[in-house]
Amino acid sequence: MEKALTEAKANKKNVLLVFHASWCKWCKMMEKNMDLPETQPIFNKRFVTAYVDVQERGEKKALENPGGQELMNKYKGENAGLPFWLILNPKGEVLADSFDDKGQNLGSPATPEEVNIFIAKLGASSKLNKEELQTIQNIFVKK
Repeated sequence: MEKALTEAKANKKNVLLVFHASWCKWCKMMEKNMDLPETQPIFNKRFVTAYVDVQERGEKKALENPGGQELMNKYKGENAGLPFWLILNPKGEVLADSFDDKGQNLGSPATPEEVNIFIAKLGASSKLNKEELQTIQNIFVKK
């Protein structure tokens, strides 16, 4: 996380911190949606994206980032499920998290309602323009 914050500070970006695991299909969906040719340049322009491996099982336990679960717990994500994400400013202050207004984790947003909340959080915590937000919305809403 320190590396991501340093890079964010140097490039005047925010950090999109994503807690995920190798077994998590929703984590893979979120990563796929963020890495598509339409969306990757948008995320790269506004965010330093950092992935933290947590909650691995069996032989995959070695994939976990040391201290990752403690970091997730610090941001009240211990019972949130995966993926759990945060948007941080370069000072490490939380600008947005993946909880909706009912305290439920959006995870990888897929329904129109979830994606609208995600878009609102992205818009409020970055300088994404309407066109960029619309592109992300179009990709994330599950067809």
